This record gives sequence, structure tokens and C-alpha cells, in this order.
Amino acid sequence: MTSWWRTAVVYQVYVRSFLDGDGDGVGDLAGLTAGLDAVARLGVDAVWLTPVYRSPQVDHGYDVADHRDIDPLFGDLATFDRLVGAAHDRGLRVLMDLVPNHVSDQHPWFVAARAGGPERELFHIRSRPTGWQSMFGGPAWSPLPDGSWYLHLFAPEQPDLNWAHPVVQSDFADTLRFWLARGVDGFRVDVAGGLAKDPAYGEVRRGSLHHPHWDRPEVHDVYRSWRGVLGTAPAVAEAWGPPERTAEFARADELGQAFAFDVLHTPWSAAALQRTVDAQLAAHRAVGALPAWVAGNHDIARVATRLGPERALALHLFLLALPGAFYLYAGDELGLPDAQVPPETWQDPQSLRSGGRLPNRDGARVPLPWTSGPGVGFTTGEPWLPIPATWPQYARDRQESDPTSAWSVLQRALAARPWLWTSEDLTWQDARPGVLVGRRADALVVLNTSSRPWRLPVATEVVARSVPGAEPTIATPSECVWLRDRRVRSPT
Repeated sequence: MTSWWRTAVVYQVYVRSFLDGDGDGVGDLAGLTAGLDAVARLGVDAVWLTPVYRSPQVDHGYDVADHRDIDPLFGDLATFDRLVGAAHDRGLRVLMDLVPNHVSDQHPWFVAARAGGPERELFHIRSRPTGWQSMFGGPAWSPLPDGSWYLHLFAPEQPDLNWAHPVVQSDFADTLRFWLARGVDGFRVDVAGGLAKDPAYGEVRRGSLHHPHWDRPEVHDVYRSWRGVLGTAPAVAEAWGPPERTAEFARADELGQAFAFDVLHTPWSAAALQRTVDAQLAAHRAVGALPAWVAGNHDIARVATRLGPERALALHLFLLALPGAFYLYAGDELGLPDAQVPPETWQDPQSLRSGGRLPNRDGARVPLPWTSGPGVGFTTGEPWLPIPATWPQYARDRQESDPTSAWSVLQRALAARPWLWTSEDLTWQDARPGVLVGRRADALVVLNTSSRPWRLPVATEVVARSVPGAEPTIATPSECVWLRDRRVRSPT
């Protein structure tokens, strides 16, 4: 029996921007529960929640003070249990965002460590700093009151954990058991490649094959230890790097799945996309896995801004047609672009702490539009990020009633997608430059990245397409078309 998550479509919910259930301007678990019918209508298989654990919210929940409780901003454990039950009633599985690399500086362990307690061993504390740099800009070390220094690869309020310590290892195993017992179906693992650190704290050397705090071999020991706790549940790795390295996280005795992030930086080119797809499929198949394709998430500009609306929709259909899973970022089904967020309202610690030198991610995190009414149906209060005046044109209720909308295009493709899974194979057929034609059994997937129309093969019928109403015998520029080849009989 094929594991459900190998081929699933998972809907990523940035919880504070999905739907506000109590009018405080911040999305929450009650709002998400109320919006599950809309998620189910779209036709996805699961929802992934960004962190809702107890947290000071310095990094919007990725600074966790208690991994086994819900922050009051989002609800409580009873609210969470109702969400899981409601999701399961609708045939939706639930994935949580696990944050194992670091905790909040308000976590009881670090509070005790700061005071000089034995919990210092649970972190990386040294008498002098190295030259390591924070992902949010500036040094990755900050001083403690006694003059020693602690490591934080992100904000100073996010001290890194020492994963060589057995207490850290056993506590996270307990965290996995806690949420699995509450009905959670799997996890997304934040900063999956960063847990292991060089015990000698060597400096970063350009060109070295051995980085002191990213993608070290020891990190895989952690995930092999998790597999016995996870059982058959999946966990998807947020790991960046070449496919042959990131696919290692997807091994059956580790997490089982890893994001194929290369697509996010691949040019709009048939040849470039083919190279990316081939590399990811080869790397994953070498470990018995399939990729988790992704076109966008909360850490990058929205795909409609990066590529333009037509290309964004075509890329979604193209990735949905490939062997593997697909993670759909909430709002991309509406064709949302990045919002222009005034600097005085910025919330993203990455841009605030770097003085604007690092990209501001708030534009991809603005609350979703549900209706064209006040607050675009997201909240009755003041939204935590300003919602553009143009947002009503993207409202979900408008798009669900418009057969030509981005939502309708994706909904039809998701409804047709199970037909593709008569085969996990993918072969490429000859086409002119700028056009990709992939075959899976009796399915043909055509992506036209060129500036000219391309005539579709004869004896085929259109099953789904990213440009509704287009001429049925051609793939228009910047379009993806799914075809059934009537000359090929599907396996029974």
C-alpha cells in the first residue's frame, strides 16, 4: 500500500493570516476550523499549520517557549483538538510545524541556563564567540550575564539547542508522542539541516565540503531515532542544498520526505525546469522516495509576483502533474501577489534586524481575502498586517463562483489529479525548444514556456489547463495543459 503522503497535496496554512475567529486581527485555530469547508472544497489532502505553540511571538511562533502547549493567541489545547477532529471529519489530515533547532529565550531551559543552571549544557555556550553569522544578519553569538556567549543561528531570542545532549533528544521524542496522541498525522521539520553543530566550533571556510553548522552527517542520526516514534507518520524536511544531499532526509528510516526547493529558483525555461525535475527525481528515487514539490511558502515572495499570474498558475499545474507530493501555500490558489507592506508596519524579524538589507517576507504573509466586504472577511478587527485596498478582487467567494478564476483552475486540476497516479514514471517526449512534454502512462503534461503557441498532439483530449477557454488544439504561451492520450490504454 502506497503511503498517503508520497502523492498528497498539502495546504500550508500561515495560521495568523488565514482566518480570525475572535476579532483580534490575528488568525487563529477557531478561524481555521471555520475555514476547513473551504479547504475541503478546494480538494487538498492535508493541512500544514505554521507554529501555534506557546511563544513570545518574536519570530511569529518559530520561537517556542513550550512545544506541548498552544499559545493563547491561537486558542488552547481544546481548540486544537476540535480542529483536528473537524479536519478528520472532512477527510483532511493535519501536519504540525516542528521547530527543533532552537527555542525561545523564554523557554524554561534557557531561563535556567541564563541564571547559570546546569541547563546550560542543553545549549551552545562558550567563553568566546566564533565568526558564525546569524541568518537574520549580524553575529550568531550573544553574551550572557556572566560574560559567556550563546549561539543563535536566527534571532538572539532563539538560542540553538545542543542536539548532542540526551535530554534534548528525549524531550523532543516526548513532543512527537504528545502530538501524535492528539491525532496529528505528521510534521514539517523547520531548519531540518541545522541541528548538528561541529563540536570544535570550527570557522566557516569558503569552498569546504564540511560546514560547521549546516547539513552535518550527525543530523541524520537524530532523524533515524525519530522514525521509531513516528511509526508510519511522515515528516517533511525543510532542508536546503543540492538534491543529492536534501533527498537523504527523505530516506525511509528518517523523515520520509523533503522539499524540492530548487524549483523556487529555477528560471522560467523549459530546459531549466527539466534539469531541475530530473535532478530531484533522480536524487529522491535513489533513496526510495519522491519529492515534495513546492511553488511558494511563507519565506519567499509569492509565486505570482516572482513569475506573473499566468506563469504562476501554469507552474502549479506542472508541479501537480509530477511524481511526488505538492505543498500549496494558502493564498496561491487565489493568485495573490506579494502585498506592498509599508516599512513602518513591518513585522518580519529578518528585515527589521538587518535594517532592510535582507528581504522582507511580510508581503507573502498578509491576511487572506475571503469576501469583498469590510476586512475582506478575514477579521472584524484591525488586521495584524495591513490588507491592500485591491485585495477584494482576489476574494475567495468571488473566485469560487467564477469558472475562469485561479481557484477554479486549481480546483479542477486537483479533482483530476488522481488519474495521474496510474504510474509513478515520468518520461520526456521531443518538442520544440521552450516546450516540455512529459508522459505518465496515458497522461501527457505540456508546459509552454515560450512566447509562441504550440499545437497539441493529435488524438488527445484536454483534462485540465491553466488558461480556461483557450483554443482546444493549442497550448498558449505560459500555459500548462494536461492531456489524455486516447491511443494509450491506462493500466487496470
